[in-house]
Formats: sequence, structure tokens, C-alpha cells
Amino acid sequence: MRRLFPVTDETPARASGGGETGGGKRRAAGADCEWSLAELAAAYAYPAKRPWLRANMVSSLDGAAQHDGHSQPISSATDMRVFGTLRALADVVVVGAETVRQEGYRPARARAEFAAAREAAGQGPAPAIAVVTASLELDFSLPLFTSPVVPTLVLTGAAAAPERVAAAEKAGARVVVAGEGMGVDPERAVRALAGLGHHRLLTEGGPRLLGQLIAAEVLDELCLTLSPTLTAGDAQRIAGGPSVAVPRRFELVSLLEEDGFLFGCYRRP
Repeated sequence: MRRLFPVTDETPARASGGGETGGGKRRAAGADCEWSLAELAAAYAYPAKRPWLRANMVSSLDGAAQHDGHSQPISSATDMRVFGTLRALADVVVVGAETVRQEGYRPARARAEFAAAREAAGQGPAPAIAVVTASLELDFSLPLFTSPVVPTLVLTGAAAAPERVAAAEKAGARVVVAGEGMGVDPERAVRALAGLGHHRLLTEGGPRLLGQLIAAEVLDELCLTLSPTLTAGDAQRIAGGPSVAVPRRFELVSLLEEDGFLFGCYRRP
């Protein structure tokens, strides 16, 4: 069962699709109706023309972002459809190097259902993947680097090892300097991506990267799937790193439920 919990009459709910044909149902005021792809795109439309950074994460009931190092065990088919929709609307997907290694990241694919909308918005056929890494210790023989629809970006610092930079460029990646030392400065990374024409930014973690973005106050929106699962153990939360001085309050703008999964969208006031 899918249920819609509107936060305001004006705010579109975070919706789930029904696979490649864009089906799925929404429930509001006792009526069922099918979500069209246009409605899905409208529900997740980026709200600002300025660079806007949203995160998409999944968490178990007891706060785990992963199980045995992977997010798939706490995800669902609907969560993956939300994942695909958010990707289809983004200019670029920003991801940490450890997540690339653990999750076996592949290039974003071009989706025929969103081709016309992306072209109308001046976007390429698929979002670029931007990997945040200080060491550039990545396997550049992976499809993420050798066969993406659009070239993969590597965000690193000015002090990155020249031989690793050369290896990335030889593999076809575009290296973008977004920090003075070894690491990447989140605010500078957002500016650098915007300078390349990427204003609709999506990050899929991992926890360390999301924590850095929160600490730097560059995160505008969090799309959080709450999975009705319990994992125990010592898995990371969705955000790691040092705590902020004062907890930051975000506003809930939409909430959807399906089969016990809650799909919430929160924005910075």
C-alpha cells in the first residue's frame, strides 16, 4: 500500500515510480491514481536555479546506513525507483571514493523516459558521476571510468599525487581541483561543479562525505528513506565525522509510505 502524507497543500509529495513505465499509485483524500513520469519529475524538481545540493540516503530503524558494508540489504524496489528518479533529474552525482569501492559504482545510464525532459532542461543524456577523493586510489579500469555515458569527474585537492592524477586522466576521467591541500573543500567543490554547468547536484554518500557536506553547511536537501529493518552491529550512520556545534534543523516538505518504508524529503529553511 502506498500512502501520501502531504505536509502542505502546495508541496508535491516525494513519490515513487512503478518501474520503467513510470507507474505506481498515490493515495490522497481516499482516492487512488497513477503517477505519470511528468508528475514524478515535478515532485522531485529542483527548487532553485542556483546550485542546489540534495542528498539521497537510506537508513534502518536503528540508524544503520549499511549492512555488511552495502546499502542494498536495507533498501527496496521502491527505494531503488526513487533512487533512479533522483538520478534522472540531476546534472551530477557526487559520491565518496569509499562508496565507489564498496558499492561497485557504475556509470549513470541514459533513461529514454527522461530523455526529452533532460534535453529541454539543457542537460546531457545522463548525469555525470563526480568522485570525491584525496588519494585517487581508485580502480581506473572499472566501467565508471572506461565507459560512462558522460566522462566521470574526479574531485581532488591541489596536492594530489601527480601520477594518480595522470592515471585518472589516462582512463578518461576529468580531474577537478577543489581544495588547496590533499583533501576536497565542500564549498569549493560545489562552486567548481557549478562552474562546469552542474547546478542540480545529488550526493549519494557515503557517510563520511555527507558528514563533511553537513559540517560545511552546503547541503540544501535530504531525501531519506527510513527502512523498516533492524540491523544492530556497528554500521555507520548516514553521516559521519565530527559533530556540528549546534544541531541543524531541516524542514519536512513531503513524506510517502509504502510497505512500511518511509520516504521523507527535508530542506534547509
